[in-house]
Amino acid sequence: MKKFLFDLFPLILFFVAFKFSDIYTATAVAIAAGIGQFIWLKATGKAIEATHWINLTVIVVFGGATLFFHNDAFIKWKPTVLYWLFACILLGGKWFFGRNLMQKLMGEKVAMPPPIWDKLNYSWASFFVLSGALNLYVAFSGTFTEAQWVNFKVFGLMALLLLFVIAQSIWLGKHMKDENEPLTALPASKEERS
Repeated sequence: MKKFLFDLFPLILFFVAFKFSDIYTATAVAIAAGIGQFIWLKATGKAIEATHWINLTVIVVFGGATLFFHNDAFIKWKPTVLYWLFACILLGGKWFFGRNLMQKLMGEKVAMPPPIWDKLNYSWASFFVLSGALNLYVAFSGTFTEAQWVNFKVFGLMALLLLFVIAQSIWLGKHMKDENEPLTALPASKEERS
C-alpha cells in the first residue's frame, strides 16, 4: 500500500495544486514531485523501476512543454501518451521479441498456460489503448471543462484501473494452475479401470 501511495504522490500533488491554483501551477508541482520522488529513490537506495523512468520522462517532457509554451494541451496528452507507451511496450515485446512482459512481471507468483498469458498481455494492452483514447475524449471533445478533466485524470482513470484489476483477478482465478496439482492426469491402469 505504501508503494502504491508513493507512486501516486505526484498525481495527488497535481490535484491539490490545481484546486488551489491553475493547470500550470499544478503541472509545475507534478514535475517537481516526480523529480523529488526520483531523487528520494536514488538517495535511499530503493529500486528504480522502468515505470518510474517512463513516468518521469513523460511528465518532464509534456509538463515542460506545457509550461514552456503555456499550452495545457501538452499536459492533457500526457496520460494518453503514457498509456499508449505502455500498450506499445506490451505489444512490441510480444510481436517483435516473442516475450510476454506480463508473464515476466508476474510469472514467479502465478502459474498459467502460455495462451492465458497471451490473453492477459493483450487485455492489458487493450485497456491502455482504450483508457488513452478515453482521456483524449474527455480532454479535447469540448464536452468537459478543464476541472472535469482533472477530476477524470485523477479519479476516473484510477477507478477504471481498479475495476479492470478486479475483473482481471476474477478472470485469472479461473485459469491459474494449482502448484500442488499435476498438470496432466495419467490414464488409469487396466487394474484401476476394472
